[in-house]
Amino acid sequence: MATTYKQSGVDIDAGDELVQRIKKTVRATFTKNVLTDIGMFGAFYEAKFPKVKNPVLVSSVDGVGTKLKIAFAMKKYSTIGQDLVNHCVNDIAVCGAVPLYFMDYFATGKLSPHIASEVIGGFAKACKENNCSIIGGETAEMPGFYPKGEFDIAGMIVGVVDKKKIINGRLITKGDVLIGLPSTGLHTNGYSLARNVLLSKISLKKNFSELHGTLGDALLAVHRSYLQPIQAMTKAKLVKGMSHITGGGIIGNTMRIIPKGLKITIDWLSWQRPFIYDLIQSVGQVPEYDMTRTFNLGIGLIFVVENKNTEKAMLLLKRMKETPVLLGEVC
Repeated sequence: MATTYKQSGVDIDAGDELVQRIKKTVRATFTKNVLTDIGMFGAFYEAKFPKVKNPVLVSSVDGVGTKLKIAFAMKKYSTIGQDLVNHCVNDIAVCGAVPLYFMDYFATGKLSPHIASEVIGGFAKACKENNCSIIGGETAEMPGFYPKGEFDIAGMIVGVVDKKKIINGRLITKGDVLIGLPSTGLHTNGYSLARNVLLSKISLKKNFSELHGTLGDALLAVHRSYLQPIQAMTKAKLVKGMSHITGGGIIGNTMRIIPKGLKITIDWLSWQRPFIYDLIQSVGQVPEYDMTRTFNLGIGLIFVVENKNTEKAMLLLKRMKETPVLLGEVC
């Protein structure tokens, strides 16, 4: 008896259906630099940057970790794509780069065109908000590799910065101040600890007045993009360094840009931690050391600013409807 590819678990027709579902959505992110349509063997992006004297390409690749497990449990897939794009955008934006294009990888055991198109729709929404294009991607159907109903995603972004405008912390000196911007939740880090602590004791459907909704909704809150405040601060020439607070927490990530021989001090009482972190810590009796190393604790981005420019920076951010926090200093 003949055995087909579909009987073996790979449905080419489902893949073709997905392409048809996403074509219009993905094309809506294209800029004039995108030279190929969906479906080519390679993606073409015309590298013309008339406003950049000495262009340097900046790239980053990432995933969203076990936050996916929350999406599976909630059967909500539209925001997880936004998380991934915004995470990648932030990682290159803190280097001074402007995002150009994004590429994704979606892998699953059995392809559901409906679910995959929701995820990719999230990619497209965030790409449009960050003014970058989706120029390609890969969908892999691997029977027996993933549990039923589950998948994994990864993304790669490329941006550009003028070489003389690269921001890498080299100008940071003793006495510079740290200004933080709030996160929208856990973003995309610490979910293995959060799930281990919370889900055995609390339903994702449980409402908390302090969370203004359910636990599940709070855990799925979209990892925000900081591109606009970053661009405003860099345009005003107020930034000496920036850190995107991901795995490793505030100290771990900010020390990545602090010159050798210097350190930072953080006033941990200068902002109020969002309730979700208090919940995790109290339910799981998580040590403070683990909390500070694992989570952003409500601060998603940090600017390092010269002391004399503190007031100007704070005012600029407040005018953008941000809620900046003076966190500490370089010493």
